[in-house]
Amino acid sequence: MLYATISKKFGVNSLWRFDKRILAQFDFFSIILIIPLVWTSNWLIGEAVPALAEKQTAYVGISILVFFFVFLLPIRRMSWLIPLVYWINIALLLAVEFFGHARLGAQRWIELPFVNATIQPSEFVKPALILMLAYLIHRNPPDINGYRIKDFLKLSFYILLPFILIAKEPDLGTALVLLLIGYGVLFFIGVYWKIWATIIGVILLLSPIVYEYALHDYQKVRIKDFLSEKPSYHVQQSIIAIGSGGWTGKSKDEATQTQMKFLPIATSDFIFAFIVERSGFLGALAIILIYIMLILHLLSLSIFNNDYYIKVVTIAISFMIFIYMGVNISMTIGYAPVVGVPLPMFSYGGSSFLNFMVLFAIMQNLITFRYKDMYDKGGTKSFV
Repeated sequence: MLYATISKKFGVNSLWRFDKRILAQFDFFSIILIIPLVWTSNWLIGEAVPALAEKQTAYVGISILVFFFVFLLPIRRMSWLIPLVYWINIALLLAVEFFGHARLGAQRWIELPFVNATIQPSEFVKPALILMLAYLIHRNPPDINGYRIKDFLKLSFYILLPFILIAKEPDLGTALVLLLIGYGVLFFIGVYWKIWATIIGVILLLSPIVYEYALHDYQKVRIKDFLSEKPSYHVQQSIIAIGSGGWTGKSKDEATQTQMKFLPIATSDFIFAFIVERSGFLGALAIILIYIMLILHLLSLSIFNNDYYIKVVTIAISFMIFIYMGVNISMTIGYAPVVGVPLPMFSYGGSSFLNFMVLFAIMQNLITFRYKDMYDKGGTKSFV
C-alpha cells in the first residue's frame, strides 16, 4: 500500500520503466565484439614486452573511464558546442604549426606546460570532424538526388581544412585517413553523381603532379619500396612471420620472429604478423571476422536509421575501422606502403584506442538517449 502511494506520487514505476527502456536501447553487440580484440591484444603485448602490457592496461582503464564520461554527456542538448569543439581542434593544429614539438623530422606534438608531456592534436580532430559533419548534415540534410555543389563545397571546407594542416606537419597517413572518412561519409549520405565524376577525373589528372612536387622524399621512398619487386626489411620479416604461423600457429618459444626480435614493431604496426605467427591462419581469420562483423553491424545501424546524427557517426566509425584494418593488414603482407596506421583497438598505444572509445561513447550516447528529448520537460518519465 505504501509502495503504491509512493509510486503514484513520485512516479517511481514510470522512472523504472524509463531506465529499463533506456538500457534496452544500448548497443551491447558492438561492446561484445570489442572485448576479444582488447583481450587478445593485451595477451600478445604482454608476451612480447610485459612492461608495455602494463601501460596498455592503464590506457584501457583510462579509456573506459572516458567512455562513461562521454556516454553520459547530453550531446544532443549540447550540440551548439560541436562547432566550438571543432574550431578549438583547428586552433590546436595551427598551434602545432607555430609552437609544435618536432620528433624524427615531423612537427606533430604540443608540449604541455608543467606536466612534462606532449599531445598530438591530429588524433583529437577525428571525433571533432565526425561530430561536425553530423551536426551540419543534421541541420541541412541532402535532397533525394544528394548534395549539390554549394552544399558539397561547404562540407568539403570542414574536411579539407584539417587535412591540409595535418598533411603539412607532415603526417600524410593521418591526413589521408581523415580525408577518406570525411568523403566516405558524404558518399554514403548522398552527393550528386556528377560531382563525384568530376573529382575522380581531377584526381587522375593531378596524381603525377602531386607525387612529383607535393610528397616528401621519405614518402616517395615508401612508395618505391612498395612498388619494387623486393619488399623492405620490415615487410620481409612480417611475411616470414605470417608464413611460419601455418594453420594453428606456433608456441611462444617457437615463435622466433617475435621472440628473437626479427619482426620490428611487433606490438604496434606489425602486430597482425605477430598474431598470425602465434595463432596461425585460423587465429588471423577469427580476428578479421570480428572486424567484419563489427563493420557490418555499424553499417546496419546507419542504413536502418533516419537520425542523421546516428547515421553519420556510425558510418564514420565503420569506415575508420575498415580503413585502419585494411591498410594495416595490407601493409604487413606487402600489399600497401608501410605507414603508421594501427590495427584498430589492437595495436599498442593509448591515443588510437582512446579515440575509438570516444567515438563509440558518442555513438552509444546518440543511440541510447535518442528518445530522451521526447520526454516531458515537466519531469514525467514516459515514452511518447
